[in-house]
Amino acid sequence: MTYCIEQINGLSSEAFIELFGDVYEHSAWVARAVDGLRPFADCEALEVSMRSVVENASDQQKLQLLQAHPEFAGKAATAGELTDSSTAEQGRLSLNALPEAQHRQMQEYNQRFMDKFGFPGIVAVRLNNSVDDIFSQFEQRLGNDRQTEISVALTQVYAIVHFRLADLVG
Repeated sequence: MTYCIEQINGLSSEAFIELFGDVYEHSAWVARAVDGLRPFADCEALEVSMRSVVENASDQQKLQLLQAHPEFAGKAATAGELTDSSTAEQGRLSLNALPEAQHRQMQEYNQRFMDKFGFPGIVAVRLNNSVDDIFSQFEQRLGNDRQTEISVALTQVYAIVHFRLADLVG
């Protein structure tokens, strides 16, 4: 269901946080921080406000936000513990039904990202056309240092959020 900005501006705080709490994956603190900034002129104003909250967050909060993202075709997906948005996004490229060889390769990338950076590889799936595109990004990004990858991962998160907000706000 999509909401017009007037409906969003009129929501109770509880309903606002419920609706937008997982736009930033399992990071309702972002929605809580912008709740009091209403009314928003439009979806873009909401998106800019949310992004500003993240950009001004502590390094620890940013890291926790990145760590809240699920691995692709990982344990949370297998256990059915993804948010609805993540389920749809991973389903877009059938990440829940990868052939065995690709599944093993994805698990290897997941492990390499966690070992090197301390958070999963994050890719805005809607900007990619295939699993091979994701593999290519992962391979390239594994050459990043940690600070660079945090920046790249946050950029991917902002793209994910852009699409998620577009789905919610008409």
